Amino acid sequence: MVSSEYERRIAGRFATFDQDGNGYIDREDFGGAAKALLAEFGTAARSDKGQALYAGAEAFWQGMAGIADRDGDQRITRDEFVNGAVKRLRDNPDRFAEIARPFLHAALAVADPDGDGRATIEDTVRVLTALGVPAELARASAAALDTDADGKVGEAEIVPAFARYFTVPE
Repeated sequence: MVSSEYERRIAGRFATFDQDGNGYIDREDFGGAAKALLAEFGTAARSDKGQALYAGAEAFWQGMAGIADRDGDQRITRDEFVNGAVKRLRDNPDRFAEIARPFLHAALAVADPDGDGRATIEDTVRVLTALGVPAELARASAAALDTDADGKVGEAEIVPAFARYFTVPE
């Protein structure tokens, strides 16, 4: 049972990872996220960017499973996520950032039209929407991610923001 406002907010974050809505997070959710991003940007899975994205998704899954899959069944339940992963990650948000970094780096590369390591605000909206964020929230979030107001979002902006989103304080 979720017992605090903090845990209720974090339980809502669970749905972000549960891409297929089956009630648990597993490797397929991470692969599905990669597939959705590649489809959105018309990038082939066998391309260098596609392979990097799938490798990043696998690394992210392995990191999350190592932290949260307490019973070793290769699935993270809502309870494991809320009562295990998030509490451990909250104590060390930098660890979460490092677990997510390979996937986020590769996602930015897929969304980066000119190869400068940064995605436009509009392309960041496309990334977020492809990952299941409602369009209006995706627009607001993408704009907020552009902390230096240069019209682009880079790894230095997105990785810490991602960690903060999932490791909000009580």
